[in-house]
Amino acid sequence: MISDFEIIWRNLPFLMIQGFLGFGNFVGGTLRLAIPAIVLGFLLGIFIGLGRLAPQRWIRIPATLYVEFFRGVPLVMVIFWMWIVVPIVLRRPIPEFWVALTAFVIFEAAYLGEIVRAGVQSVARGQVEAATAVGLTGAQTMRHVVLPQALKNMIPSLVTQFIVLFKDTSLASIIGFMDLTKAAQVVNNREVRPFALYLFIAVVYWICTYSMSRYARHVEARLTPA
Repeated sequence: MISDFEIIWRNLPFLMIQGFLGFGNFVGGTLRLAIPAIVLGFLLGIFIGLGRLAPQRWIRIPATLYVEFFRGVPLVMVIFWMWIVVPIVLRRPIPEFWVALTAFVIFEAAYLGEIVRAGVQSVARGQVEAATAVGLTGAQTMRHVVLPQALKNMIPSLVTQFIVLFKDTSLASIIGFMDLTKAAQVVNNREVRPFALYLFIAVVYWICTYSMSRYARHVEARLTPA
């Protein structure tokens, strides 16, 4: 057992700096993939969610089909599609980072869009009527009245989905992306200490997801009136 922890200590820079943070000889990193995937996925999800509520059928129907399609297929399939199809379409090889990022953004936007839609619908109709009465346009009402209130209602669901996305970044290792899981695989192929290595990365994932959950509860408490 002591030798197992010595192996983790010796390989800690590679596991954490390269695999987790993404600094090193390989283009990888769990955080380097998760952060832009969360931000871009949420931004795309806002458009998808608002598109689902649009009165125009030519906007609402494609947004609905987008959500239903990507919620009905496994994430690993989307990653493989991006890995195989995108280089063929662009006629050039694509680094694993961009393949994984594209797959995560496209896939997670479907789930985040549904969260946005539900959050917007949770805002009382009277708020919209009051904003219209004081002369705000539809876009101004959505930006200044509806979305701020909807965001507060969405926080628990958003954080849950962000946590799922963060953990799902480990799937990028199947295409060779050097995240924390892939870094542990590389070390294990050399040291053959699977229990200690995978226990270690499980603890790292747990610390990150628990911290996200605690911070979300703190933000929600601050935004909620006493």
